[in-house]
Amino acid sequence: MIDRKMSINEVLNKYPESMKVFEDFGLGCVGCEAALFENIEQGAQVHGVDVDRLLAGLKETIGED
Repeated sequence: MIDRKMSINEVLNKYPESMKVFEDFGLGCVGCEAALFENIEQGAQVHGVDVDRLLAGLKETIGED
């Protein structure tokens, strides 16, 4: 289950298909050192992205309701 407090790196490792969602929202998380310690909510805030929309996109991509 993905939630806003999960680290970006954890999401990418557990769900590699999520990389496209992060890229589509303008978060170049792959290879970014911040992804090691930033959670989804922090990453969204830094990039001016609506965290709820990002989470919805991630959940849809991995097939989570």
